[in-house]
Amino acid sequence: MSNIRQAFQNGKAFIPFITCGDPDLESTKRNVRAAVAAGADLVELGIPFSDPTAEGPVIQAANLRALSGGVTTDAVFRMVAELREELTTPLVFMTYANVVFSYGIERFAARAAEVGIDGIILPDVPFEEKEEFAPAFRAVGIDFISMIAPTSMARIREIAAAAEGFLYVVSSLGVTGVRQEINTDLSGMLASVRQANPSLPAAIGFGISTPAQAKRMAAVADGVIVGSAIVRIMAEKGCEADEEIARYVREMKTAANTFQ
Repeated sequence: MSNIRQAFQNGKAFIPFITCGDPDLESTKRNVRAAVAAGADLVELGIPFSDPTAEGPVIQAANLRALSGGVTTDAVFRMVAELREELTTPLVFMTYANVVFSYGIERFAARAAEVGIDGIILPDVPFEEKEEFAPAFRAVGIDFISMIAPTSMARIREIAAAAEGFLYVVSSLGVTGVRQEINTDLSGMLASVRQANPSLPAAIGFGISTPAQAKRMAAVADGVIVGSAIVRIMAEKGCEADEEIARYVREMKTAANTFQ
């Protein structure tokens, strides 16, 4: 069993997303530690990119702040290596194809494995093109995590059957960001996933921000992913966001596991 699969063995998984380097990498380390201490089962680490096409304004702004502060991919790798000296929680990179391609796919994969990354998500790489990237990560034991969206209905079973680690279920059309309502037929999507790959964990992201939403998503999925709501705390609190992030993670983790 991969380290990522183990994140789904203790109830419903809560997965926070944190943009690396916003406002700086020392703050990122504190925020990751706080999230893990508060119950995060897996942490998505965003490597900043200048054109994050899947992201809404909150995470776009975080990317720009991090890049303006001088954050580089190599600096993020060094930060992860430091976190791995004390944390065993699964860590997954979420970034964009150009970041990996410009670094060198094999070189990026090797360095990610060296510092202890368990998986990678590249939201701008379609399923049909994943084999340009996935073999290099598989070769070093890193799961290349696939995504499905409401527009994927005809391909859900195919994507799920070939998925690694866990499946990222996009709750709504459009970019990341807080949403008041999520009206997608997620139960239908998850039913197709489980028919194609019964043992594959699936976590829902995009638009989730409240305990009530976490409860609803956990009722149909194996985990809940939250990004923009946490990145907003980082924007508001700056270098002192860790305590508020811990409180939020604790609340959302509890909600995700009281859905009955």
